[in-house]
Amino acid sequence: MRDIDPRTALARLAGGAILIDVRDDHERALGMAEGALGVPGWELTAQPGAHLPDRNAEVLLICQTGNRSLVASHALVASGYNVASVRGGTAAWEALGLPMTRPAIDADFSERYSRHLRLPEIGLHGQRRLEGARVLLLGVGGLGSPAALYLAAAGVGTLRLVDDDIVDRSNLQRQVLHTEARIGRPKVESAAATLAALNPRTRIEAIDERLTGANIEKHLDGVDIAIDGADNFPARYLLNDACVHLGIPLVYGAVLRFEGQVSVFDAGRQRGSAPCYRCLFAEPPPPQAAPNCAEAGVLGVLPGIIGLLQATEAIKLILDLGESLTGRLLHFDALAMRFRQTRLAPDPDCAVCAPGRPFPGYIDYAASCAGA
Repeated sequence: MRDIDPRTALARLAGGAILIDVRDDHERALGMAEGALGVPGWELTAQPGAHLPDRNAEVLLICQTGNRSLVASHALVASGYNVASVRGGTAAWEALGLPMTRPAIDADFSERYSRHLRLPEIGLHGQRRLEGARVLLLGVGGLGSPAALYLAAAGVGTLRLVDDDIVDRSNLQRQVLHTEARIGRPKVESAAATLAALNPRTRIEAIDERLTGANIEKHLDGVDIAIDGADNFPARYLLNDACVHLGIPLVYGAVLRFEGQVSVFDAGRQRGSAPCYRCLFAEPPPPQAAPNCAEAGVLGVLPGIIGLLQATEAIKLILDLGESLTGRLLHFDALAMRFRQTRLAPDPDCAVCAPGRPFPGYIDYAASCAGA
């Protein structure tokens, strides 16, 4: 069995040998030895005749580090082919400064997202989808902070942040986007500074406004996914209604004391088969029945856990990966360190998402809740 070094392989390639990169498609997207053909090893060894009609031709196989190409070369030699493996693979080839063919991506993109690019489920195509995605985060507090941090780090192209609050010292126990030095500044301004420092490739749209029926469709314009990090019921119900009306998936999260919830409401795109938030809670509760974190308290790490789950669901939706939480409510109990889930069905009489029911318009939930 022949195992040759990269410089010798390059000379053989110039002399007419065939160089085949046996890595999978997503790996080759990061760069290949110049002049190599791309054929996954499993495909090459299963049907060698389809790619190597001349058994006498000199064939060189290369992978990432030399292991897979060596295994593939064993199989091809046993079938009567003239094959050698390139020692050290593409890693050694590149380290020696030998010519490479690279995709049209810049060095920052390749290095920053290298761990995503190596995942076959994401790869270059998936990372480009993340780069082209636009996500609205309603609230950049306890839930919005971890969600925004990880969405920016993952390479989501545009994050639209909507929040009219300012940074307070009591926020810093859990709202990790903000710092002591930014107390008194608008939260969206503070968040934008942190996110830009983390990933300057992500575009941040900081909107220092309270969400209302008059501006909600403007804020959702062009958005692929909305993330609910609201700390009040009027904003939460308003965002749900708009997402149903506009056909935008909504990633819901809520926390209180030591417990949290997360789900995906996608009734706008799956009318009659997926629920919306109002299928679960038809009407806003009166203020006295629903204390917020400022009144009841919250374990500082809890919003981090729920916010990260929300970011995970958003990334899965963008990439169309796995099984989303649509139709399931995931409940987390931090004290017991236990998750449980509840199946959610759409309400056939829902005032917002019932099939065939016209959109009722935006309700003044702030006035409704205040009067309850």
